[in-house]
Amino acid sequence: MTSMPSITSRQASDGPAVRPGHRALPARARRLLACGAVAGPLFVSAVVVQALTRPGFSLTRNAASLLDDGPWGWVQTANFIVTGMLLMVAAAGLRRALCNGRGRRWAPRLLAITGAGLIGGGIFHPDPSTGYPPGTPPHASAISSWHGALHQACGSAAFLALIVFCIVLARRHRAAGRRGMAACSVLAGALCAAGVATGGIPHGTLTLFIGVSAALLWASFTAAWLGSARTHLDLTTGPA
Repeated sequence: MTSMPSITSRQASDGPAVRPGHRALPARARRLLACGAVAGPLFVSAVVVQALTRPGFSLTRNAASLLDDGPWGWVQTANFIVTGMLLMVAAAGLRRALCNGRGRRWAPRLLAITGAGLIGGGIFHPDPSTGYPPGTPPHASAISSWHGALHQACGSAAFLALIVFCIVLARRHRAAGRRGMAACSVLAGALCAAGVATGGIPHGTLTLFIGVSAALLWASFTAAWLGSARTHLDLTTGPA
């Protein structure tokens, strides 16, 4: 008789009761995933606000990375680093949530690589280029120094990992019979890949931002979905 209150209390603190054969996601894992849920919206909204308020900046001709430059560059630096840290924390939550099935190892790894790449993008600044900050020659290269080259390398690693992350998620959703989720994951990865592929053409900076934003927002949605009380019971299903 004395053990019943403790069981009830533990269930109340850990979340809703689960069906036999299912595993409830620990509260710590849900908190870690919540960090990933805010990462994408934070990054995208911060870039949009800066793009609308920075004199001389336009997403149709300037890469979002160039917001790193200029007197207010610290805002985008912080955006890169904080977003990257949130994604790395979410990767730890993802590792706890995906116990088996396709992508249980590589999904967290790829999300962590994405986060690390964004942090590197904040630490290493691109060189002024394409007319930004104002006064910069329009044909100046953003990778004319060692830190510009490292920024490019970090960004490329982050984007590639993000694309593959979406593909891995799509395979997991498809194996579990979630066709709609699989299609959304494929679409997010395809938009990101298209953005990276067209980044160097006229107005390619806008398509790059749209593609990366779509994939980041999908990663955040995934973190929120995995951490929700309604869906976390489904996480351990799927082929190994």
